[in-house]
Amino acid sequence: MATRDIKEIVYLPLEGVESEHCAMIIDKGLAQVKGIETHKVELNNRRAAITVSKTEVVGEAVKAIKELGYDVVTVKKTFPVLGMTCASCASSAESIVKFQSGVVDASVNFATGNLTVEYLPNMINASQLKQALQSVGYDLFVEQESNQQESIEAIHAKKYELLKTKTIWAVILSIPVVVIGMFFMDMPYANQIMWLFSTPVILWFGKDFFINAWKQAKHRSANMDTLVALSTGIAYVFSVFTMLFADFWHQRGLEAHVYFEAAAVIIAFILLGKLLEEKAKGNTSSAIKKLMGLQPKTVTIIKGDGTEVQTAVELVGVGDIILVKPGEKIAVDGMVTSGSSYVDESMLSGEPVPVLKKADEKVFAGTINQKGSFQFRAVKVGKETMLAQIIKMVQDAQGSKAPVQKLVDKIAGIFVPVVMGIAILTFILWMVIGGESGVVHGLLAAITVLVIACPCALGLATPTAIMVGVGKGAEQGILIKDAESLELAKKVDAIVLDKTGTITQGRPEVSGILWLHNDETANKILVSIEKQSEHPLAEAVVKFLDGVETAELTLFESITGKGVKATYNNETYYVGNKKLLKENNITFDNHLEKQAEEWGKQSKTVVWFSNSKEALAVIAIADTIKETSFSAIRQLQEMGIDLYMLTGDNEATAEAIAKQTGIKHFKAEVLPQHKAAFVKELQDKGKIVAMVGDGINDSTALATADVSIAMGKGSDIAMDVAKMTIISSDLTKIPQAIRLSKQTVATIKQNLFWAFIYNLIGIPIAAGILYPINGFLLNPMIAGAAMALSSVSVVSNSLRLKWKK
Repeated sequence: MATRDIKEIVYLPLEGVESEHCAMIIDKGLAQVKGIETHKVELNNRRAAITVSKTEVVGEAVKAIKELGYDVVTVKKTFPVLGMTCASCASSAESIVKFQSGVVDASVNFATGNLTVEYLPNMINASQLKQALQSVGYDLFVEQESNQQESIEAIHAKKYELLKTKTIWAVILSIPVVVIGMFFMDMPYANQIMWLFSTPVILWFGKDFFINAWKQAKHRSANMDTLVALSTGIAYVFSVFTMLFADFWHQRGLEAHVYFEAAAVIIAFILLGKLLEEKAKGNTSSAIKKLMGLQPKTVTIIKGDGTEVQTAVELVGVGDIILVKPGEKIAVDGMVTSGSSYVDESMLSGEPVPVLKKADEKVFAGTINQKGSFQFRAVKVGKETMLAQIIKMVQDAQGSKAPVQKLVDKIAGIFVPVVMGIAILTFILWMVIGGESGVVHGLLAAITVLVIACPCALGLATPTAIMVGVGKGAEQGILIKDAESLELAKKVDAIVLDKTGTITQGRPEVSGILWLHNDETANKILVSIEKQSEHPLAEAVVKFLDGVETAELTLFESITGKGVKATYNNETYYVGNKKLLKENNITFDNHLEKQAEEWGKQSKTVVWFSNSKEALAVIAIADTIKETSFSAIRQLQEMGIDLYMLTGDNEATAEAIAKQTGIKHFKAEVLPQHKAAFVKELQDKGKIVAMVGDGINDSTALATADVSIAMGKGSDIAMDVAKMTIISSDLTKIPQAIRLSKQTVATIKQNLFWAFIYNLIGIPIAAGILYPINGFLLNPMIAGAAMALSSVSVVSNSLRLKWKK
C-alpha cells in the first residue's frame, strides 16, 4: 500500500536558489531521479514543479535537491498515533501516511506510539494526515504541544483502565466455560451454559479484534487481530450452529462438538497480553514533561529604573536583565552582569561540584543557583536555550524508529493469509474428491485447520517469556521497561559509560587528610570554618569530620575563587587553595607538600588548612570510584564488549579514572549533544550500543542508544528515558542484565518453536492428509486440545526461566 500509480504535479518550495545557474543544477539533479516524468525549476516562484508517478518519488526529489546544497521548505513534526495494537499496525499506519501526496518521509514507532513525518506544507497539513489515518481505523493527535503531553497521558490512562476491566471480566467468564468444556460436557444444558458465558467474552470484550480485523480486511491487509477474529469467530459461529442444529450432523452420521471454551480462552489470553504490553508502554512522555518542568514559570526582571518585576518566562526577551535569588532555577541562557554565586550545573555536565559564576560567565536554563544571588542578561530564550535543545533531541531520539521489529507480528503477517488459504483449499479439495460426505468433511476439516492454527500459543510465546524475564530482573534489582531492550541487550557489543555517578559515587568525598599536628583544637577550627563556607567542597569536609565539636569564630570572610579565612582567639586561619596560602606568606612542610603533589597526580582536588604562619593540614577531595565498578568493568571486558567512558570532567581526571578501572577508551570535557553524537558514531560503525548514565546530561545519549540503562540513584529524567534502571546503581547488574537477556531470548525462540510445531504437524493432519492412507480425520476437539497443549508448553517453558541462575 506504500506505493500507487499516479500522475500529479508536485511543487517543491526552494530555498537558496538565486540564479539561472542554480536552477539549471537542480534541473540536472532532478533528471537523475527515477519516477519523475517532467521537471522544471520556476525561478520567479522559487519552486520546482515535478510530475511524479509514485508518492515515494517526492522524498527522493527532496533528497536529491538537498544533496546539491540547496534546500526545500518542509515541515518535520512528531504526532502521537492512537488505536495501534501491534507492530504491523505501525507498519500499516506508516504506509498510509507515505501514501499521501506531499509527504516526503514518514516513520511510525510502535514502542513510543509516535509518527515522525516530514511533509510539504503547501500540499498537505496535519488535519489531512489525521483524516487519512482515521479512514483505516487509527487516529492522529494534533493538539498544540503545550497541551499534548497531559492529554495523551489521560488517553493512555483511560485506555489502560478500560482494557484492565475487559481483561478481568473475560478471565472471570472464561473459567466456568473451560471447567464445563473439559470435565462436565455431559451435564444437562452444558452447551447452553457455555454459550451464555462465552458470548459476552467474544462479542463484547473481544469486539475490538473483529472491528480491527474488518478495517484491515477493507485495505487488503492482515495482522494478529485478523487471526484472533477469524479463529474465534468461526469457532463461535460453528459452536452456535452445532448447539442449535445438532441433528444436521447426526443425520449425516457425524458427531460435532462445540468450541465455546477455545474461543473464550483465546480472547482472555490475548487481552491479558495486550494489558501487559500497555502497562509497559504507559509513561513514555513523562521524561519530556520533567525536562520541561526544569524551567521556572516566572522570573524577576530588573527594569531600567532598578525596579523588580515578576513576569512569565514566555515574556522574557533577549537583553532583559534577570535577578536570580538563592535556591532559584535559572530561567534562560545568559551572561552574568553583576554579583556571584555557585551554580549546580549537573543537569548539563553531570559533574556534582557546583561552578562559581561571576561577571561575564555564562549561565544556562534549568541549572540551579546555590546560596548567593546575581543578575544576568538574557542571551538565548524560548526554543534557543540549551535546555530546550536537550528536550528536542530527546524527543527526536525517542521518536526515531526502533531497529528491531516484533518477530511475532512479522510471522503473523505471513501466517494469517497462509492459514486462510490452506483452510479454503482444504474445503475445495474435499468438495471435489470427498464424494457424498465431501461438503461436511470439508467444512469440518476447514474449521479444524483454523482451530489448530489459532494464535493462542503464538500470542503467548513472547509475553510470557518477557513477563518471567522482567520479573526475574526485578528480583535482582534490574527494572526493565520494555521487551525490546530485553531482547536487544544480548546483542550489545559496545557500552558507553558516564563517569560521574555511574563509575564513581557521584559526589565529592574526602579521600584523605594529612595533619602536621593532629590536635583537637585544629579539628574544631577546620570544621567550624567549613560549616560557615558556601563552597560545595566544604560539605565533604564537614561530613568527613562529622561528630567533631565546633569553635566560636570571628571575622569570617569568603575570598572568591581562593577559599575562606576566619579568626579564632586572635589567630587567623585559612582554608583554600595553595595560592591563597602563598599570598599570605604561609610556610609549607615538605611532607605535606609531597602528599599534596601525589594527590594532584591522581587528579584529586587538594584543599589546604593553615594558621597565619604554617600549613596545618592538606585534604584530598575526589569523586571516588564505586567498589563494584572494578568487578563490573572486568566482567564486561571478559564478555568481549568494548567499553567507552565519556565525562564532562577534565582530561587529567578522566585519564586517572580510566587507568584505575582498566577502561581503554575515554573522552573528557564532553557536552550532552556530543555524548549522543558519539553513540550515533558507534552505531554507524555497526555496533549495538548500550548507554549507561545517571544524569539529565545523559538523557539524549540514553534516548539515542539501542539499549539505555540508568542508575537508580541518579536523576528521574535519566530513569524515565532509559529502558532499564539499575535500582542500586551497582554496575555489576549490567552483565547480569545481559545474561538475563540471553536466557530470555533463548526462551522466546523455544516458545515460538513449540507454538509452531503443532501447526506444522497439525495443519496437514487437520486438512485430512492421512485420510486417503488410513482413514484418519482429525476431530476438531482434538485440534482444540492440541492448540491448548501448545499454550501449556509455552507457559511451562517460560516458567523454567524463573529457576535458571
